[in-house]
Amino acid sequence: MQKKTQRPVQFELTEQTRDAVAAWIAAAHLQPDNDLFPSRMAESPHVSTRQYSHIVGGWVGAIGLDPATYGTHSLPRTKATLIYRRTKNLWAVQLLLGRTKLETTVRYLGIEVDDALEIAEQTEV
Repeated sequence: MQKKTQRPVQFELTEQTRDAVAAWIAAAHLQPDNDLFPSRMAESPHVSTRQYSHIVGGWVGAIGLDPATYGTHSLPRTKATLIYRRTKNLWAVQLLLGRTKLETTVRYLGIEVDDALEIAEQTEV
């Protein structure tokens, strides 16, 4: 669920990810009403954004990348940007991100005016 709009956001899980999540659910003995990633802190039922950020930083560092360059917000943005660059389909990226306004999608992706004009010129009505 997107926090700002309270609208559901669809996302893709690869087969490898589905298998890993299923194995995690079984190993952690999770029930349908449990959080997928429970917190180890008694006062929180699920992993906090700060904990998640720390975990992602560890993963990024473990594969030899600079954790200051990659974070919890930049990773989804990277995939959205790659999809846009390959397809030039702003509408698809907007749907994938769960955004309601095209303007915010353009700003989020950092698309330049020249890119937008090029797309407009290539699109026939």
